[in-house]
Amino acid sequence: MSASDPVLTLRDLESWSRPGTSLAVLGQPIGHSISPAMHNAALADIARSNPLFADWRYFRFELPPADLPRALELFHAKKFRGLNLTVPHKVLAFDHVASVAEAARPVGAVNTLLWEARGWRGHNTDGCGLVGALRQDLGCDLAGQHVILLGAGGAARSAGVECLRRNCASLSIANRTRENLDALLAVLAPLAGGIPLRGFAPATPPADLPAGAIVINATSAGLRAADPAPIELQRLPRPVSVFDMIYNPPQTPLLR
Repeated sequence: MSASDPVLTLRDLESWSRPGTSLAVLGQPIGHSISPAMHNAALADIARSNPLFADWRYFRFELPPADLPRALELFHAKKFRGLNLTVPHKVLAFDHVASVAEAARPVGAVNTLLWEARGWRGHNTDGCGLVGALRQDLGCDLAGQHVILLGAGGAARSAGVECLRRNCASLSIANRTRENLDALLAVLAPLAGGIPLRGFAPATPPADLPAGAIVINATSAGLRAADPAPIELQRLPRPVSVFDMIYNPPQTPLLR
């Protein structure tokens, strides 16, 4: 399966009768996702040494937010073993699972659902994934770092919580919609302790933003070729590193 394979919908799910173990990623848009290619390659490799995985497959479904509650019921009834969630479902799904892992509770968003008999159990791996990627790709840790975070959705929640958990030096969050920004700041404020936390509009960055910060893009800006960069980097004091949570395309407008 590749990024050019057909995208499935709620109608496909309603008539689902595939034998074997199924997994899926849900989002809107989802056509850019290469998660099926990665996971199916890994499953095929595992199956070479463990035939129990020979019938495991990973699919992708494009679902608007209004369809998510019904879809989660169907995925559970049809016994999909697990689901991944991407834009725009991470926050919405938090209120539609049977239980939430302790580490995901402060985030208020989930990106991984595991099948249990009584319903879905929600987890969030965005934060630990971010930490691992920063270490591997940029050779840096969040502890003691000034961070400029772009976005206020589910991925930004995870990133913000992880920054504070790891004792960043300060956290400044940029988002175009003030209402969403204020909601995220309210979620993060109880976790901040003495760590400076503030928000701003991307078009008008504060003059006193710290130099040498890590800039992290947790918005969806960059998924489409025509997307503008979520912020103009020249408006910021020179950052030490820029990290985009979007992995496809590999060169987003922000990184270019």
